[in-house]
Amino acid sequence: MRRPTTVELMLLATVLLWALNLSVTKYVLTHGFLPLPYATVRYGLAGLIFVAVTLYVQRTLRVERRHLPILALAAGTLWLNQLSFVFALDVTTASTIGLVLGAIPIFAALLGLVLGTERPTGRFWIAALVSAVGVGLVAVGSGGESTNSVAGIVLGLTTAATWAAYSVVVGPLLKTYSPSHISTLVIPGAWIAITLSGLTQTPDQDWDLGWEIWALMVLATIGPLVLTNVFWFRSIHRIGANKATLAANLQPFVAAVLAVVLLSEPLSWLQVAGGALIAVGILAVRRRAPVAAQAA
Repeated sequence: MRRPTTVELMLLATVLLWALNLSVTKYVLTHGFLPLPYATVRYGLAGLIFVAVTLYVQRTLRVERRHLPILALAAGTLWLNQLSFVFALDVTTASTIGLVLGAIPIFAALLGLVLGTERPTGRFWIAALVSAVGVGLVAVGSGGESTNSVAGIVLGLTTAATWAAYSVVVGPLLKTYSPSHISTLVIPGAWIAITLSGLTQTPDQDWDLGWEIWALMVLATIGPLVLTNVFWFRSIHRIGANKATLAANLQPFVAAVLAVVLLSEPLSWLQVAGGALIAVGILAVRRRAPVAAQAA
């Protein structure tokens, strides 16, 4: 039996950590953390880690002036992504959001069409329609009649769309900077915007949450945010976007299973069917889609 390669192990770790992050974040938000203070602390800690690592390894945070507008756009996109992510998990289940995030490659393909890097084909539009039906089934299966369920689905789709946009924006910068260098420049910018957005909510946060919640906060930062960022982009550099994206397609189903097992969340047959349709759409369009990492 062939031993797994380093890249395969990095991709497996990335998928598992991304999937686990949904359950961890949902648990933390349910047991004391408000959405914006959680995002503020998490991104502040991640920013400090990336700055320290980049300065230690590369000895510089230098950036070319011509790249500043792109970095600012990336930080803004990541800010919107995090707002939609934490509020989505605040109002609906982790399993539902995990399945909806399976639509990220479809959004990446649509962005490619808008930017002129992709040509629309009949196959693509059929795949997009199939995935849209899948999202609809996930919404109905999660109790789409309630206001919270509808809001959660909309926020989940916004999370998927903004992460696809962030991945497309950051992509060209990888030719000049390492993944950790880019994160060192982008994540602190996103943190500033998140902090300002949370000024009205942060004063109401009770910080006496117990060591378990703080331990999960550290886990959600170091694993799904810091390590996966490095693993994902290193994998893309070594094997290319198409092969790496295949592994990422496993994340929605792993996330849904972990949410059911760890949080005892209900998962209806309609949600399972919807997730399957989203996956069919992804597989049909993946050869045409630009890469989109999935980590929130």
